[in-house]
Amino acid sequence: MRLWLLRHGEAEPQARTDAERHLTKRGRKDVLLSAAQLEGRPLTAILASPYVRAQQTAELVREALGVRLPITTAPWLTPDSSPAEALRQLDNYVDGELLLVSHNPFVGDLAGLLLHGHRQQPLPMQTASLAELDGEMYAAGSMELLAVVHPH
Repeated sequence: MRLWLLRHGEAEPQARTDAERHLTKRGRKDVLLSAAQLEGRPLTAILASPYVRAQQTAELVREALGVRLPITTAPWLTPDSSPAEALRQLDNYVDGELLLVSHNPFVGDLAGLLLHGHRQQPLPMQTASLAELDGEMYAAGSMELLAVVHPH
């Protein structure tokens, strides 16, 4: 199984709530740079946090790739979500290549859990960073890091 983890692009510093922050012009540009790494990949699902900046990031990726996949909003992909809960949710996606669009600290913690079996070594993820993981199952310590792309 191939898992792609994408942290949302740079967002405006303030909004009425954190969940309502929109991508900046630079954030959009950086997301498109990361999306280029997914060109030709056979994505089977795109899941995104309900936060505006993650939804915008997922939509930019989808448009850049020209894929017709729906963007599935996953409430378990927010900044403070539980990586352990994410592993339970990922059991629903056992085939193909999956793209998760999320936030720090969650995305770094999830990667650390999948790679090392614990959260004490989170994967450093800048805005619009894209990590490629591969493994036989979504379980703690079961995946291998193939690449990380930082657009800036």
